[in-house]
Amino acid sequence: MGADLGATILAALDGKRPMAPITDSDAGFGLDAAYRISDAVMAARIARGERPAGWKLGFTNRTIWDEYGVHAPIWGPIYDRTVIHADGGAAPARLDAAAFIEPRIEPEIVLRIARPPHAGMDERELLGCLDAVGHGFEIVQSIYPGWRFRAADTVAAFAMHGALVCGPLTPINDPEPWLDSLARFEISLLRNGETVDRGVAANVLGGPLKALRNFVAGLGERPMARGIEAGDLITTGTVTRAFPVENGETWTTRLDGLPLPGMTLTFARAS
Repeated sequence: MGADLGATILAALDGKRPMAPITDSDAGFGLDAAYRISDAVMAARIARGERPAGWKLGFTNRTIWDEYGVHAPIWGPIYDRTVIHADGGAAPARLDAAAFIEPRIEPEIVLRIARPPHAGMDERELLGCLDAVGHGFEIVQSIYPGWRFRAADTVAAFAMHGALVCGPLTPINDPEPWLDSLARFEISLLRNGETVDRGVAANVLGGPLKALRNFVAGLGERPMARGIEAGDLITTGTVTRAFPVENGETWTTRLDGLPLPGMTLTFARAS
């Protein structure tokens, strides 16, 4: 069943064809089965030439749990073809909103793995497993119409990942300041120059390092065919609410408390 359902989900993504949540027809479909489907999807994407580039953490922001009806974090792989590196600052990155299904934008902190962490590490030990920190936008999407689903549905559907637009990665030369700043920063999110939301580090399970700790423990309990590897990017979850996007919009962020540049992303039809 895993490979067949994985193929159906991947076809829905490729064709931008919505499908009913799996749990509509199988109320017993749970997280264990969903991560098996995620494994099958990853194998299919690797077989067609995509290379895993890290992990997306979803629903780490507890302030949006009631909005989506999902009350625990999830995760899934991201790929070389879904990661866009941008220089940040004033030069905008560009994406075509039409390339995604019901896309939404999420400002996130990105961590780069230097050596694989293991379950039981505290935040200081986890920081020692990193070599860089960045900021970016994740574009999430839903093959389930109206963003209606249960947690297991989201896991099976790529953890809702569409793309990661990642700004410059800043090396961690002195870990100590990062330990505090990653727990206390703030992000403002603007659409066409107007602030639509503000978020704080604590929204993301208490901070990105705590979100990473939760993920490492969770992946240990439900291991997948590929684990966390050196060089992986970990996008740790939206700090603000997620907002629908459409072509013609420009989104920017302002960061306070982190030595990282804000991001600018314009949505426009691909030429």
